[in-house]
Amino acid sequence: MLRIITDSASDLPREYIEKHELHVIPTPVVIDDVDYFDGATIETKEFYGILDDIKRDVKTYHINPAMFTDAFLPYAKAGDTIIYLCFSTGIAGTYNAANVAKANVLEEYPDFDLTIIDSKCASIGFGLVVSKLVTMLEKGASKEEIIEAAEYFITHVRHVFTVHTLAYLIKGGRLTKFKGTLAETLDMKPVLIVDENGALSVIKTVRGRKKSLRFLADYAKEHGYRLEEQTVALCHGEDEEGRDYMLSLIVEEMHPKSVMIGIVGCAIGAHTGRGIIGFCFFDADEGKFGKYFAS
Repeated sequence: MLRIITDSASDLPREYIEKHELHVIPTPVVIDDVDYFDGATIETKEFYGILDDIKRDVKTYHINPAMFTDAFLPYAKAGDTIIYLCFSTGIAGTYNAANVAKANVLEEYPDFDLTIIDSKCASIGFGLVVSKLVTMLEKGASKEEIIEAAEYFITHVRHVFTVHTLAYLIKGGRLTKFKGTLAETLDMKPVLIVDENGALSVIKTVRGRKKSLRFLADYAKEHGYRLEEQTVALCHGEDEEGRDYMLSLIVEEMHPKSVMIGIVGCAIGAHTGRGIIGFCFFDADEGKFGKYFAS
């Protein structure tokens, strides 16, 4: 049987995962030297409650080969054909670890058909691409079509994010204490994208929370393709106020077909804190794969 699997860095809504019976491999997070697994042994509300205490020791690491081997083996034994869309190599080492596990499994099950695809995506943008592939699978697309479509949608998905506080970027060493503290004092908010290599890149700094969210909306209106015809995606770090404000901008100004809302999990949230808001959409239509999405 042909199946699509992914990992929890896709930040897909729980209801979507359950509805489509999607296997999501959990991302590990270490809290005060204890390992937890995103969405499996810790949920986002508890996670952000811990993260709010900046003194707590919270670290992440990518899914390792042993974890991947455990995830892949049941499919190898069942003779399933698997397409695994994974977290961007520009942010984590997930892709390489998955390929190490694949090599290990093939030693025992040489006929196992597993395709591992680097999504070059993060959070709900990653989730948007997964959802496209799941729709195609459910409508009878072949393995080859889905793999080709993955590359197409990866190329055309756009991500734009901002954070509410710089404290976690400072703590993680992604921003110097001097620059970060100065920016916090001036209420400066970085705006980030996921670039063509799947890495996070700051494109602008905006003063004030609402102005930073306004920039996300303006960026989408500039770069999105017929947003009123799309399912777009919004993600947040358990920040209902920020989510609701951004959602109002999206609905009132872009009128999308629908909005998928996900909560940023441990893989990214550990490095950003509670106030992260992201908006994701496509900058092109569905191309040759449009027949699978016709209503």
